[in-house]
Amino acid sequence: MPRFAANLSLLFTELPYLDRFDAAAQAGFAAVEILFPYDIPAKETQRALLRNGLDLVLINAPPPNYTGGTPGYGAVPGGEGRFQHDIRRVLRYAEQLKPMLIHVMAGYTKNAEAEETFVRNLKWAADLEPTQGFTIEPLNPGDQPGYFLDDYDLAAKILDAVDRPNVGLQYDSYHAHVIHGDAVEVWRTYGARSTHVQIGNPPSRSEPGAGPVDFAALFSAIDTSGYSGWVGAEYTPTTKRTQDSLHWMG
Repeated sequence: MPRFAANLSLLFTELPYLDRFDAAAQAGFAAVEILFPYDIPAKETQRALLRNGLDLVLINAPPPNYTGGTPGYGAVPGGEGRFQHDIRRVLRYAEQLKPMLIHVMAGYTKNAEAEETFVRNLKWAADLEPTQGFTIEPLNPGDQPGYFLDDYDLAAKILDAVDRPNVGLQYDSYHAHVIHGDAVEVWRTYGARSTHVQIGNPPSRSEPGAGPVDFAALFSAIDTSGYSGWVGAEYTPTTKRTQDSLHWMG
């Protein structure tokens, strides 16, 4: 069975942010991921991690744009200056929080120069901090219309062009199934490129259980592939208490 991390942006949201760390540890998680930890001083998040002995697996970049712009613009032509500014900001958070991985969001564009822009920006980020791991993740166009990175084939092409050891694929069972129709087959095709995994069940991104994804087969495929990273539980519980949705962990 894979090692599971709790996504505290979706799980335990019945509790205040800092209390979610305690709840995750009490539920048996040894690691967590946080989509956007930027509203809280890094020291407070750091203390919550330390008091529970939790590893921080993943955060997203860039931080939210409070002036009203769209979240993420790694592939948006003309946004290179802002991208570099905000990646530096993210890395300042990373100095304290020590996330294993930073997910670089591509942004919303279908510009013909988007692919080249994303490759160039990813190379810049990877070379700026070569000891930091980065990921890219395809998001399905139904949930994220207009998002540039909306296909696993495109993600593989971009990773080949970036060609940096600290940039890998972020596989997500929910998006993989919605985009390509078979989450397990997507893992078998692209799992070797993956440095992080997340799980959620279509059609509503719920916990593993009733739904089209065969999670027993997926977890078995992950185990037999030799993947040794964390699997982030990034789903919206169908239960009032997150704890009551964790039956799938066995």
